[in-house]
Amino acid sequence: MSKQKGRKPAEVIISDDDREFLESLIRKSTATQAQVLRAKIALECKDGKTNGQIASEVGTTEKTVSKWRLRFSKYGVGTLSDAPRSGAPRTISDEMVMKVIETTLNETPDNETHWSTYSLAEKLAMCQNAIFRIWRTFELKPHIVQYFNISTDPEFTEKTRDVVGLDLNPPDAALVLCLDEKTQTEALDRTQPVLPLRPFVPERQTHDYVRHGTTNLYAALDVAGGNVMPRPPMHTGQ
Repeated sequence: MSKQKGRKPAEVIISDDDREFLESLIRKSTATQAQVLRAKIALECKDGKTNGQIASEVGTTEKTVSKWRLRFSKYGVGTLSDAPRSGAPRTISDEMVMKVIETTLNETPDNETHWSTYSLAEKLAMCQNAIFRIWRTFELKPHIVQYFNISTDPEFTEKTRDVVGLDLNPPDAALVLCLDEKTQTEALDRTQPVLPLRPFVPERQTHDYVRHGTTNLYAALDVAGGNVMPRPPMHTGQ
């Protein structure tokens, strides 16, 4: 009979208490699939089976069995979670993380509408990449604004029918005038209070508002024909 070639599989020692723990974990309804798989691998290692045999029986790859068999031989079968990752030790304290979050939520930079990673890092004397990682972890996005709308107009339904009806069934010779403020000039009064930035939730504003800027005529739309008429010459008389 030919002998099995290759390196001898790592030895896994399982006590009676270990066996009871693993078997109860497999039966536990709240256990994850990964935990159940690792528990089955640990139990099969006790009989001296090869990694290939165990992989075939539990329905995984030989590489996975080899990885966990070596882990169990070093740390015991009680460790069913991933091993700690290597890398540099943590240099940012919980207090520093809280300072970043509180400043982002409750303060605004001078002469700017919202924080950037650069401006906040400069204010707190921190690394810009650290600010970025904290924002990403807590999904803080000061540059993003979401819009919501709650109409308080008692005639909202009737007005909506008029606007939609104009598009669906325009009258003959209909003319729609598009009025807007002068480009890049905004003096807005929102109809609802702005909801502030929060972890995992961006700042939110209403869609509708009252403008307090200069109104200008940009174009006219011929609804029936679908033609856009350019802005007429501006009156220059005094």
